Amino acid sequence: MLALVATFVFSCLLFLSKPCARDMRLFLASISQQLALSLLGFLAGYRLLGGVASRATATAVDAMPLMPSFKRKRPAAKLETTDTTGEPSVLDLPELAIDCILAKLPPAELRNMAAVSRSMRERCRSDHLWERHMSDKWGSVLGTAARDEWRSYLSSSTAAGGGASGCGSAGSGKHRRWLAALSCVCPVVSWMRPRADGGAGTSGGPVLDDSIMSWYLHLESSKFWFPAQVYNREHGHVGFMMSCYDAELSYDFRTDTFHARYPPHGRRTVVLEDGVQWDRVRAPPVGTLAHDLHASDCLHELRPGDNIEIQWRRNKEFPYGWWYGVVGHLESCDGNEHFCRCHLSDTVVLEFNQYTPGSRWRQSLVNRKDHREEGNESDGFYGGIRKLQDKDEISKWKQLWPTDILE
Repeated sequence: MLALVATFVFSCLLFLSKPCARDMRLFLASISQQLALSLLGFLAGYRLLGGVASRATATAVDAMPLMPSFKRKRPAAKLETTDTTGEPSVLDLPELAIDCILAKLPPAELRNMAAVSRSMRERCRSDHLWERHMSDKWGSVLGTAARDEWRSYLSSSTAAGGGASGCGSAGSGKHRRWLAALSCVCPVVSWMRPRADGGAGTSGGPVLDDSIMSWYLHLESSKFWFPAQVYNREHGHVGFMMSCYDAELSYDFRTDTFHARYPPHGRRTVVLEDGVQWDRVRAPPVGTLAHDLHASDCLHELRPGDNIEIQWRRNKEFPYGWWYGVVGHLESCDGNEHFCRCHLSDTVVLEFNQYTPGSRWRQSLVNRKDHREEGNESDGFYGGIRKLQDKDEISKWKQLWPTDILE
């Protein structure tokens, strides 16, 4: 080994003292290759001798190996809460204290804590810790349809993952064997070995399972599209002011906004919209699909001044959108609440005051007793009606009121 080092040094000096002839360069390259191979073999043997010596020593805990390994040693499961250095650890706290600490952590820190140990990973993945985070951030935009979509996503991803894992097993096995062989010579390579849990730590993608944590992290990852509704679609296009349409949404964590994907209708293909703010998104208030007529169960109780949403679509090929309006008075009524009998009439007046008086979109009449889809190809088709009872829903519509009256 020393002879090779001396030869290499002599060759370098000779290389610097004479012109760079081609033969000299080849000779120096050959010497460098032999030196590298010998050095690797020397280190491998040196580490092997260190391992034998440490096993032969009775006090193996106190002995220092000749070539320390950089591979992280995983403690046994029964010793996970024991700190061999004697310093206090969060794992030494009582169970209740640990649960209280974890309940105070934000989602990012809770995910980091899951990488501390196996027992901590199970604790941090508990649904009761993530229910509050899910409700606080996503409760206003996730409905029953989004939960159903998540279950379908789980089922399809699990089925696809089963087939994909078999295709990648051969390549990943060769990769692991190559790293294992190289780590015998160079221990630093042991850092590159794949994790036993498939990279489920903070550096890998979120684990796909039926836990609330998994759902939360997939929503944050921008990979999961879920059904919701968007107010004033297509950046507040004048043709959709004071309406709310079904769409598929994907969260963009870089901008804290959503990508919206509206279903095709008529001759229009899928419409995409970026930068949808949180205040323009809501969970569908009813389970009626976009092309289905909503069953109106509030017609008998509608009175002038009530806030409503009504389904409307341009033609039969279009999906319904929900449009905001109020119940008005009949022409024969002077609007005096003490003498008003509009609520006893079979005809209900619906007013859309965002449109200028005289506009064909300003007012519509529906039959209280036998209301079905009504309209024509010119004025569009009016569908089901739902009465707004929640003050927050009404307040949201008033916040979206246009600054200028629509024609």
